[in-house]
Amino acid sequence: GRKEIQIDARIICATHQNLAEHIKEGRFREDLFYRISEITINIPAVREREGDALLIAKAFLTRFNQEYGKNLRGFSPEAIQAIESYDWPGNVRELESKIKRAVIMTDGLLVESDDLDIDDTDSTDTPPLNLKQIREEAERKAILRALQHANQSISDTAKLLGITRPTLYSMFEKYDIHPKNQ
Repeated sequence: GRKEIQIDARIICATHQNLAEHIKEGRFREDLFYRISEITINIPAVREREGDALLIAKAFLTRFNQEYGKNLRGFSPEAIQAIESYDWPGNVRELESKIKRAVIMTDGLLVESDDLDIDDTDSTDTPPLNLKQIREEAERKAILRALQHANQSISDTAKLLGITRPTLYSMFEKYDIHPKNQ
């Protein structure tokens, strides 16, 4: 037809691509970008949102429990560690797929890390939740870093840390640190 017809339409677009970069490289039309980007919502990947992977995993567990008639009560501590430490390159869809698989495959009352079928070799990178452990690890790292900055000088290390030399010596003993110039 040749007559204009008024319509009310909404177009929703989603991408994981950096469109601004593509525009600069001439791989995406700038005029099209401005037509479709009236309201832009940037949603970071799961790996960039601390704590969200486990929260989303629990929601999927609830959904798939109902869908498959299961009564799984949650995740084992090892499974939680695996979920929190995994990088999730496939983002939410990969997480959904892994939880669905786990619900189907699990025989017990809890989802185990083996049920998730993810490579959890990076699980040691996830910090502990125990405040004492976190504080001790932070102190140990600060001492080692200060030692490096002070070229292994005990006096300079103590000054950098804002503590006395006797306190520093007791911390060396506590954390089994052996400076080279001691």
